[in-house]
Amino acid sequence: MSRKYFGTDGIRGRVGEHPVTADFMLKLGWAAGQVLTRHAKSKKRVLIGKDTRVSGYMFESALEAGLIAAGVDVDMLGPMPTPAIAYLTRAFRASAGIVISASHNPVEDNGIKFFAADGYKLPDDIELEIEALMDQPLVTNGSFSLGKARRITDATGRYIEFCKGTLPPGFSLSGLRVALDCANGATYNAAPKVFKELGAQTITMGNAPNGFNINDQCGSTHMAGLQALVLEEKADFGVALDGDGDRVLLVDEHGEIVDGDELIYIIAQYRQGSGQGCSGVAGTLMSNLGLELALNEMNIPFTRTKVGDRYVVEALNSNGWTLGGEASGHVLCGDLNTTGDGIVAALQVILAVSESGKTLSQLKAGMSKFPQTMINVRLAKKIDISNNQVINQAVADAEQKLDGRGRVLLRPSGTEPLIRVMVEGEDQILVDQLVADIAKIVEQQVG
Repeated sequence: MSRKYFGTDGIRGRVGEHPVTADFMLKLGWAAGQVLTRHAKSKKRVLIGKDTRVSGYMFESALEAGLIAAGVDVDMLGPMPTPAIAYLTRAFRASAGIVISASHNPVEDNGIKFFAADGYKLPDDIELEIEALMDQPLVTNGSFSLGKARRITDATGRYIEFCKGTLPPGFSLSGLRVALDCANGATYNAAPKVFKELGAQTITMGNAPNGFNINDQCGSTHMAGLQALVLEEKADFGVALDGDGDRVLLVDEHGEIVDGDELIYIIAQYRQGSGQGCSGVAGTLMSNLGLELALNEMNIPFTRTKVGDRYVVEALNSNGWTLGGEASGHVLCGDLNTTGDGIVAALQVILAVSESGKTLSQLKAGMSKFPQTMINVRLAKKIDISNNQVINQAVADAEQKLDGRGRVLLRPSGTEPLIRVMVEGEDQILVDQLVADIAKIVEQQVG
């Protein structure tokens, strides 16, 4: 069955445009309440958290009303990181958790992410059940069938303790200077407290949300401010979170960005050498070849999935592994939380830095990133190019020139009429030449 509303990461769009409108959210709350509680083994109770976008107030109220109409009790948590909702859904033994957020997108966007009672994203069949109910009339069974709402005031404190608890007992950040960028988003309250309570001297930016400045020239999608802050304050490293706190990038002591692939490598290396072990790592089609080769040298299995944390989680669960993620900073430590958790991932990297006695720049140097260049070829409409012989021959010729030390990837966008042409290899000049040549051929064939 084709999807009408749900994407790989919930529902997302521009505020005021279908499907991100208040009346849609009201109906979605009712439909989700009907379906989620039908499958729940516990009380009909759903948590709602949100990031700091001004539109979150409107959608929070609409979802609350829809869920109550479906007979569901609602716990309102206010601004909370996405991974906090995943954790608290399990901790409170709720039927489900809902996050109102568009993650790293600009403030004009918003969306919805759902977590099942186990803290994982909703299965496909549940999402399809919710979509089917969206076309039905919203009805209630009278006053005695309605749910109730309450506001939970200690949710942030519970999540802070959870984050601290992911480190070994007694571990301290005392003596470390940490520059922290909260993206004016959902971590603005929790993240500074986590690092301060662990003993770090913290210099914080992006922690004054006003409803409109989320991800605005700050956070993991705009790193320049944090890079400058690390150098200015002579910090040991910088931590950049995104708007809903499920992604993180770091900055080393020299002001250089440490991306998600490098963070995964550092965590894997630490776990492999500490006796804890690293049974395997799941990346995506976009994961740098340097990560794969570095893991191979440590005899750590590696697999690639389609782009999206949902697919990474599926690969981890099917293989019985716990570590994976994307270069964008969506790092999953499955032994600690059920979804990407920026604060937890950053703490795991800092643990590796502290235990190794090395700097962050020295640790990341163990992985040699391959130059990777991508060109987006815009199409008039979505077209399947998998059987185009001219394009396939161009890809084969490029792979021959890379001589086994690189990759070519053509990936249709999931949301736009685009073909993403990516080439990766050891020689930047050759990579740039090959990606330009293939993009030109793709454009000639289908543009």
